[in-house]
Amino acid sequence: MAKKEKKKSTFWSDFRKFIMRGNVLDLAVAVVVGGAFNKIVSGLVSYIINPFIGIFMKEGSLDTIKTVISPAVMADDGVTVLTPEVAILWGTWLQTIIDFLIIAMVIFLIVRSISTAENALHARQIAEKETADKAAAEKAEAAKREKRRIEEEKRLEKLKEEAEKKAADEAAAALEAENKKLRESLLNQEKLLEDILAAMKK
Repeated sequence: MAKKEKKKSTFWSDFRKFIMRGNVLDLAVAVVVGGAFNKIVSGLVSYIINPFIGIFMKEGSLDTIKTVISPAVMADDGVTVLTPEVAILWGTWLQTIIDFLIIAMVIFLIVRSISTAENALHARQIAEKETADKAAAEKAEAAKREKRRIEEEKRLEKLKEEAEKKAADEAAAALEAENKKLRESLLNQEKLLEDILAAMKK
């Protein structure tokens, strides 16, 4: 029988296998979810946290908090910037820190939730295994007890049969001895009669 020729791999088949791997799919899902989550966090900071902070600040937003080192030089028309402003953007930096803290907190909560779920699942699996082991041990012990009970019943039955057989043998032996005595008595009586008849003939 001829051996089957091994199918030659192609670029597209190898690429399809690579794409369908679990790690690549997980990474793709993580990238998509991470991008969407980044937009959610940025929106939270820009549309909720910044206006809330602006209530208590003159600037009105974190983005406007800065230390100007060199102001911008404007043209005479007041629109064209000849020299851009040089400033330390404290607000943008604080916004980045807030973004990081929010993302870190959410990741921590997700990891903690997953860890808690895994621990609960592991504890349940251990409890189920212990329950199954206990049930198996109880079943094995019950089987042993049943086996011992059956063996004990067989032993008692055997002893009963042996006792009955012994009693039957003893009864038969006693009956045989009684019959033997009876036969001996009859023989003695016959002999006595013969002796009497012999004496009367004389």
